[in-house]
Amino acid sequence: MNHGPTAAALLGPAEVRALAAELGLRPTKALGQNFVIDPNTVRRIVRTAGVGPADVVLEVGPGLGSLTLALLEVVPRVVAVEVDPLLAARLPATVGERAPALADRLAVVQADALRITTLPVAPTALVANLPYNVSVPVLLHLLAAFPSLRSALVMVQLEVADRLAAEPGSRVYGVPSAKARWFGEVRRAGLVGRSVFWPVPNVDSGLVEVVRTGPPRLDVERAAVFAVIDAAFAQRRKMLRSALAGWAGSPARAEAICAAAGVEPTARGEALGIAAFAALAAAAPTIGV
Repeated sequence: MNHGPTAAALLGPAEVRALAAELGLRPTKALGQNFVIDPNTVRRIVRTAGVGPADVVLEVGPGLGSLTLALLEVVPRVVAVEVDPLLAARLPATVGERAPALADRLAVVQADALRITTLPVAPTALVANLPYNVSVPVLLHLLAAFPSLRSALVMVQLEVADRLAAEPGSRVYGVPSAKARWFGEVRRAGLVGRSVFWPVPNVDSGLVEVVRTGPPRLDVERAAVFAVIDAAFAQRRKMLRSALAGWAGSPARAEAICAAAGVEPTARGEALGIAAFAALAAAAPTIGV
């Protein structure tokens, strides 16, 4: 197989609409279907992702294949997970028509990305235009389910991008921000205007990059840490000794756990980084009722 750069005939506005018409497809809000119609945008996403000949890319929600074709130009393997059976069935034919030399690089899995736990090959990078309505759960699930993913570059609603990339103390720092950092470093990686989509959404989009660094500590399970995060943000602006009382069993035990973890019980969840949440989860079993 030739892993060198090979050009594909990317999809523009006319081609996207023609494919949709052929399939009798009316993009649905329920599935978060907004298709990219600008070849420059998908090439920019691939460049920003930094993927190349050593990568196996997992793409979620390939839709009509706009980003898929651009990925196939630069990586030897793309595993595309598509929930819509109509779109999943059409994608290999689209690649065969528009990039016949690259067709053997594609594997299509018709499945719900929130439920997949195995793939035909271990992916090294996630590159996807994620459906807006499930973008955060899908991102967190895939990072957890596939430890082989070294990086992720996802396009999400701009507001979600801001939340994911927010630092402790920021006004929009919350559950997604903290949980994403369990897996690695998170940053905003660009802005995508609404005009590159069909149909045009009523919001702008943002690119978010996650570079896996591994968990902040190995002596505590991810589920235990995520339970602390959920509790800390369930009632925003509350001090930890109150916010964690239900999780801990009582305000007094919550305060004792904070002390054991070296975290101020008067602090608020919005001020804590992932290391502090992990410390709280690790300290909990050492504190009696």
